[in-house]
Amino acid sequence: MATITSLRGDIQSAATWSVVLSVLMIFAGILGIAVPGMTGLAATVVFGWLFVFSGALHVGYAWRASGARAVAWEILIAVLYGAVGFYLLSNPVLGLTALTFALATYLVCEGVLEFVLAFVLRPLPGSGWLVFDGILTLLLAILIISGWPASSVWAVGTVVAISMLFSGVTRLMLSMSVRRITA
Repeated sequence: MATITSLRGDIQSAATWSVVLSVLMIFAGILGIAVPGMTGLAATVVFGWLFVFSGALHVGYAWRASGARAVAWEILIAVLYGAVGFYLLSNPVLGLTALTFALATYLVCEGVLEFVLAFVLRPLPGSGWLVFDGILTLLLAILIISGWPASSVWAVGTVVAISMLFSGVTRLMLSMSVRRITA
């Protein structure tokens, strides 16, 4: 019986820390929505470091590759990743502009794919929601593209901030449910 009580206490403690993290994520999301330009620049720096790190991993993998052709391709990919990463880090404003364009392009592709999926699944109930999602996604893409490059100031930062906000809310609700179940 002591192990069940101990396990319940461990779960309660983990859920409490999860609630704290959730509140911090919600706060960060709200702050990010308030200053989307700074959030976008921070995201650009994070992407820059991720590209640099990925480039380093490709260099490391090149040593494990078999054959000169595989090594050459890995090094070429590493140089590309590193160059993009260093570009984003050294020019975060221009990098944010490029990320905004990439985001808009992604949203156009996603919207088109939602329409295709809705067409394929049209006999099924609920497939209209895919059309609705596709319309909203394309409208967001048009909003970003029509104002580009000026939309770079708000687009990436707002999307990142909203994602953080909703992730925090979702995590908070899940954590509160775990606390309620184990109480």
